[in-house]
Amino acid sequence: MPRLLIAFLLFALVAGCGQTLPIGEQRAYTLTHGDQTSGYLLYLPEAYEETPDTTRWPLMLFLHGAGERGTNINQVTVNGPPKQLQAGQQMPFIVVSPQSPPNQFWGDQIEWLDALLREVTDTYRVDLDRVYVTGLSMGGFGTWSLATAYPDRFAALAPICGGGDANTVCALRHIPTWVFHGDADEVVPPERSQVMVDSLQACNGNVQFTLYPGVGHDSWTPTYNDPRLYEWLLAQRRPDGTP
Repeated sequence: MPRLLIAFLLFALVAGCGQTLPIGEQRAYTLTHGDQTSGYLLYLPEAYEETPDTTRWPLMLFLHGAGERGTNINQVTVNGPPKQLQAGQQMPFIVVSPQSPPNQFWGDQIEWLDALLREVTDTYRVDLDRVYVTGLSMGGFGTWSLATAYPDRFAALAPICGGGDANTVCALRHIPTWVFHGDADEVVPPERSQVMVDSLQACNGNVQFTLYPGVGHDSWTPTYNDPRLYEWLLAQRRPDGTP
């Protein structure tokens, strides 16, 4: 059989088995790692295919809150960047939005999240010096947990109405961190963020804190609707010499 025909058949086989790139819109995928199989949404900017193969793109990992856990991936689009992308807004990031299984927390899924990031960064043209993580409520806690587990991976953090272990947070002092919370939050008290901020400041961390007056648990809507957050993220890079 001629080599050209063999090459064509191989291409057809691969193309038939593959999935269309999610250019300019979110697509749902699944990842199995160890005993966990979970879904995630992936978004590639509209210009992704138009840029040279040498162009690398910033990546934003979004961790949802407890109310979006489950097996219906559409639940992930209820809040935050996935909601904005679902409404047709474009973003200059590769955006990865995983879904937690029911009754689990992000802190229980650190290895799976690590595998997800490795899968995406190995598959797509990701700028490894501009990988950001943000999340709300349960995802805010997850942002602190994931960054603490992999303190050399991220260029910036944006945890919203979350909290974490203040005794370990100094491991993140080199990472630009912007923390958000509502001062009227009765679900996750703002003190949970305040103690993290105080601990980072005590070890000369690069941290800023926005405390919304009169805002309850939904401090994520004003945060994700503010273009200054995305401008700030894009301005951050991992320090030189970070692995």
